[in-house]
Amino acid sequence: MILFALIKFGIPLLVNLTLFVSGEKTQTSTSNKTAFFIPPPTLNFEYDATNSARIKISGSSSPNQIINLYINDNLVDKTETKNDSSFSFETILIPGENIIRARATTENGRESNLSESLTITFKSGAPSLEIKFPSDGQAFSKDQNTVEIKGTTDPYVRITINNFWAIIDENNNFSYTLGLKDGENEIKIVAQDQAGNKTEKSISVTYSP
Repeated sequence: MILFALIKFGIPLLVNLTLFVSGEKTQTSTSNKTAFFIPPPTLNFEYDATNSARIKISGSSSPNQIINLYINDNLVDKTETKNDSSFSFETILIPGENIIRARATTENGRESNLSESLTITFKSGAPSLEIKFPSDGQAFSKDQNTVEIKGTTDPYVRITINNFWAIIDENNNFSYTLGLKDGENEIKIVAQDQAGNKTEKSISVTYSP
């Protein structure tokens, strides 16, 4: 009878006790991991391209943290968060693409994961602009009261012709049909890239009905 009672009640009790202790350890381990988790910083920047090498990047994290700033995986600067959890950097970009991330470090040396990246392109040169048609000083008459302005530029450039958007194809050729008025017609073509760099050209054509 004693052996029967041990098999019926003792073994299940032992199993349940083992599962309970194991569950407590797992819960404690999970709680510790949660307590040690440090959220990565958040970075803010309004544009994805700029023509200035020096920029200001702001963000937020938790108070009393050191924020490490990385550009293309290179540590370039450090700063402390303010009482309101904000921080900011003034940093120098390299020409071309800059992938920017940040990492937070607490006073006791614990680190967060890297933040989500910002990709900022630094470009200081003006875009190319070639006008293929019409030529400066060209004359039109009778039923030629419109002219299709054609040219080429660089990738990722916007073209305006007398403040109207031109159509640009996949080969960076642009075109716009402009109505002509009697006499002299001034035509202003502006190419502007993502960083704000501009190239401007002006031509003049005449129209006689």
